[in-house]
Amino acid sequence: MFWPDNVAVIGASNQEGKVGNAIMKSLKRKFEGGIFPVNIKEDQILGFEAYGSVIDIKDKVDLALISLPAKIVPDIIKECGEAEIKNVIVVSAGFSEAGREDLEDKIKKIVDEYDMNLIGPNCLGIYNPWIELDTIFNPPERQARPDPGSIAFLSQSGAFGAAILDWFSESNIGLSKFISYGNRADIDEADLISYISEDEKTDYIIFYIEGVKDGRKFFEAAKKSEKPILAIKSGRTEKGSSAATSHTASLAGKDGVYEGAFKQSDVIRINTLREMFNVAKALSFQPLPAGKKIGIVTNGGGAGVMSTDSLIDKGLTLANLSDETKNRFEKAVEEGEIPDHSTLKNPVDIVGDASSERYEKAIEIMLEDDNVDLLIVVCLFQSPALDKHIVEKLGKMQEKEKPIITIASGGEFTHSMSEKIEKRGIPVYQTPEDAVQAIRGLCECCKRTR
Repeated sequence: MFWPDNVAVIGASNQEGKVGNAIMKSLKRKFEGGIFPVNIKEDQILGFEAYGSVIDIKDKVDLALISLPAKIVPDIIKECGEAEIKNVIVVSAGFSEAGREDLEDKIKKIVDEYDMNLIGPNCLGIYNPWIELDTIFNPPERQARPDPGSIAFLSQSGAFGAAILDWFSESNIGLSKFISYGNRADIDEADLISYISEDEKTDYIIFYIEGVKDGRKFFEAAKKSEKPILAIKSGRTEKGSSAATSHTASLAGKDGVYEGAFKQSDVIRINTLREMFNVAKALSFQPLPAGKKIGIVTNGGGAGVMSTDSLIDKGLTLANLSDETKNRFEKAVEEGEIPDHSTLKNPVDIVGDASSERYEKAIEIMLEDDNVDLLIVVCLFQSPALDKHIVEKLGKMQEKEKPIITIASGGEFTHSMSEKIEKRGIPVYQTPEDAVQAIRGLCECCKRTR
């Protein structure tokens, strides 16, 4: 399904605006495997020989994509079964989400009869950036594709998934897999957890869930997973739950039941889209901390206080600095590397005229303290003393192999510096609240991997 040598596109088209045309363009762009368009009316599609049926394709087909009206999809899946195609994705809508449970039941029976794997119907498709397998019908000029990475993103909603892919790509957050799974006529979220948990390219699993198909099966799969699972669950309210039911025929259920199941299976709950993005960025850029004791270095006292409040609110802990660290700071003051009016307890405030050299010294001391599991570095770039060399100095500090999270609030110049820092692999957040959401996610994942 995710590593095919070749793909058949059933419903492929030369006509602009058709889903089958868009899927062909997505595949043709970079996928190096075989592409077999299937269309009974065409001899050639986008330069590829077209076939009247999958049965006419001489090669063994690994994956078939179906983009045809719902009423004929069962017959097409049967043809795939007869052609011994084991993996099928149905992007077509018009099944249980539209009140046509009979059609969905029909394709499920055929899939079982021929021992096939099916994703969908009513889905966006899948994306494996490691082999440029792109079955998404949104054109790349409208929806970007992320580079390879370690996060698998699984979404019940295709449209929501598309927006996240765009956002991840813009922020250089890498993906191992993207899976839009729609109505789950066959493969459901529990099956996907079991598969992705064994995927060597994946370190973390992020879900967008409206409701699960089989609660017990999901619970057991999540409990067995050795990889952290983070879930953003919509339908928390009665009205939202009703909307989810009509969207992908989901059993959204009472939110409290999901909350309890997540806790018992160690699924990390994420409450907002912003929080999901913040956590994903940190996971993509930084290693996990050893614990939840946080150090802070700042050139603004107020920013240090706000960061501290946010940490405590999220159940995290300020690190108690060791005696050795305190002595090193005192020595740095004596040698003129840090001014004597700095605040040298956590949070460490190296005051508003801090240069990149002063930051380097303070960061080095903090990272070498065994009591500090993760370091927040607050950079207020409005100060003329803080020059561009902070970028290389922060990059150099990653050699300490402890996670570093940066906070930089401001406008155009701050954004420019933030981009440079992120190119060094250190995530930058505009507010303490965003940064602490990310840190909480890192710490929860750390607990999950122990």
